[in-house]
Amino acid sequence: MEIPLETLVHHVIAISKEAGQFLKKEAEGFTPDMIELKGHNNLVSYVDKACEEMIVERLREVLPEAGFITEEGTVASSEQSLQWVIDPLDGTTNFVHGLPIYSVSLALVRDKQAILGVVYEVNRDECFHAIKGKGAFCNGKPIRVSNATQINESLLATGFPYNDFGKMMPYLNILNELMKSSHGLRRMGSAAVDLAYVACGRFEAFFEFNLNSWDVAAGVLLVTEAGGTVTDFKGGDNYIFGRELIAGCGIQSELLGTIKKFWLD
Repeated sequence: MEIPLETLVHHVIAISKEAGQFLKKEAEGFTPDMIELKGHNNLVSYVDKACEEMIVERLREVLPEAGFITEEGTVASSEQSLQWVIDPLDGTTNFVHGLPIYSVSLALVRDKQAILGVVYEVNRDECFHAIKGKGAFCNGKPIRVSNATQINESLLATGFPYNDFGKMMPYLNILNELMKSSHGLRRMGSAAVDLAYVACGRFEAFFEFNLNSWDVAAGVLLVTEAGGTVTDFKGGDNYIFGRELIAGCGIQSELLGTIKKFWLD
């Protein structure tokens, strides 16, 4: 059965905004004693869990045949060809420290390929969405990646691992090279926001390793539908489930070359 994605996306946008308003309201009274640890430096709270439960319930109503991949394990991951990939609060560490950079990230994937994605950046009230083959938008207006073609005219985004430091030296070598050759590096703390900002041209590229599918599934569709390119660190296409990615505009090839020079598998 053909899924009416153009109709479905409006429901997903509404769900993301409902979730975002819940996050913003809970942020007002959030205190450090509400934090839990899933692992070393891996923070979670009742906010993440309650928000995810709400999102799952709403998405089941609009597309009951789809399975789920969820960060907080509200439902068990399924092997269905059609799946929602959900991050109810991308940027939890920012949230618990009171930094206003976090988002809701919702993607629909078919056979592990994103076909619909929504990233709602809560505090700027910016809702990014894309449907495969239909372009990318921010608050309903079309967006495109930057026109830059060289790293030396680019602002780059990245992220740092919080619990797996086995590859830090090659990664630091990459950062050292790019600090010298670009306009600068930024670490926002939400991969979904980073990817949305690449899609609308605020960053020329974003790269990171040790990522999860729920961090990136929606954002990579935004980038590709906005005219950008996404690869893994080898230049391949295993970037949603492969735990590493590079997403960018016309600097993609040069950036990939820099990363390959230092990165060790």
